[in-house]
Amino acid sequence: MIDTNMVILNYLRTSGLEAAVGGRIYCPRLPEKATLPAISFFTRGGSALPIKGVDVSPSIQFDCWADNPIEARDLYGILFEFLQGTGGYYTASIAVTVGADTAYIREIHEESHGQDIRDIDLPNLYSVRAFFSMRIKGGT
Repeated sequence: MIDTNMVILNYLRTSGLEAAVGGRIYCPRLPEKATLPAISFFTRGGSALPIKGVDVSPSIQFDCWADNPIEARDLYGILFEFLQGTGGYYTASIAVTVGADTAYIREIHEESHGQDIRDIDLPNLYSVRAFFSMRIKGGT
């Protein structure tokens, strides 16, 4: 089974989104004292057919981090525009190399619109959290 977190990380690092955050894309969590803005993500669940090598559908939590709520929301907007509809009906699947395998992102869509998050234990960090679903064909 292919590591969906690695597929997503390799895709984000090679697709241009990395430029919006100066290379600061982290999985699974934002490191302590990380430079902002930054994006963190992890696979939080999903589903798969019981046949090896067919599509899996991970659900991914993305957090867009910044020093203020406006920048966090702006970064979420960049993430949304970048991911929403990728690999869908009107575009080709996206090949992503992970080690010796190639996986194919077939579709990305938002499950839940961005939510402004404010943690009282982290007074100088603001984030917007969103959930996206992907269809990924396993490695070949």
